[in-house]
Amino acid sequence: MPQHDERTQAPDAERLARSMLQLMGHGEEHDDHAHPPSGAPASGSWSKAPDFAGDPVRLAAVREATAADRERYLTSGLVPVDCRFCHSTVSVKKLGPEHTAVQWNSAATERCAYFSEIRAGGGDPSRSRSCPKMSDSIKHAVAEGCLEEFSTAPSPGDG
Repeated sequence: MPQHDERTQAPDAERLARSMLQLMGHGEEHDDHAHPPSGAPASGSWSKAPDFAGDPVRLAAVREATAADRERYLTSGLVPVDCRFCHSTVSVKKLGPEHTAVQWNSAATERCAYFSEIRAGGGDPSRSRSCPKMSDSIKHAVAEGCLEEFSTAPSPGDG
């Protein structure tokens, strides 16, 4: 008869959990919680944060604060810049002389003449590093004072 080696088999999670509970002094007699058998689908929903379903005023306040936080995180310090060549508009934030955050939207990507040339040639503009004409327009916006060289907008952080 082959010898049984427990190390080669996956441990039984239920048995392991019960033995840990017994070790901590919580035996079968203290099992007041109704747990579905392992493998059974969980019923109901679980959320890390409370849903405030019983307090509609607080629920509305939390939703409003969440929307404001989302807007702040996505747009803090961004300034619209128009391309001087094709007039597409992107959102820009200068973080330093060599670091510029540029957010393109669908309309700007479609309108950009440089990206249109790439598409016409069968290429994918998303593979392009940037539009050189928009880069020139951003430099011009800094030179004209329309865009700060170093953004002084507050960090979107928790405040």
